[in-house]
Amino acid sequence: MPLPWMSRRDRRAWRTASTLADLGELTARWLEGDLKSQAGYQPRYGPDEETAELIPTLAAACRAGFLTDNSQPGEDETAAGVRWQQRAAVDGYLTDLDLLSRIRAAAKAEGVLLVVNQPGGRARQGIPATKADGETYTWFGRAPTRADRRISWDGVSRAAHREIAAARHVTLIDPEWGRNDRLWPLLDQITNRVQIGV
Repeated sequence: MPLPWMSRRDRRAWRTASTLADLGELTARWLEGDLKSQAGYQPRYGPDEETAELIPTLAAACRAGFLTDNSQPGEDETAAGVRWQQRAAVDGYLTDLDLLSRIRAAAKAEGVLLVVNQPGGRARQGIPATKADGETYTWFGRAPTRADRRISWDGVSRAAHREIAAARHVTLIDPEWGRNDRLWPLLDQITNRVQIGV
């Protein structure tokens, strides 16, 4: 299906990507503003405003082999009379088992929740990640269905779709509502964006 809302440059980039690494590089470029559109996302629209401070961390993760596809900072605020509470969370795809081992060890050491959905695994309920006045509003950690992947990655090659389908879907969630200073430094350390202890 043609993607008329993308520039030719962006459409060609997403169509020619064939590996998870290719998709990670393109996602990093979209996060950083080099590409104006992301496959399966609102046309000519960059990351949400709340993601701005997370961009260096998410881009580094994508380039390190963890193709992120959803994230949110930890927040606790009231807007328009509604109390919104969020857990810092990120999910995405990976195939590198060494990277998964580093993620698993770091999550355990820092007390961060980790959900790993195997390729073709059963759908899970997910973990509440956003509440509006105490009612659960969003979840992270659900295994994406084939239809979810098709929609989220609309516009990429068949080879790229096969790579995503064969990858593990990995989610990291800070268990504490509103905290925003644990998950992101952990992800930076895992992807070597910062040197530990420096």
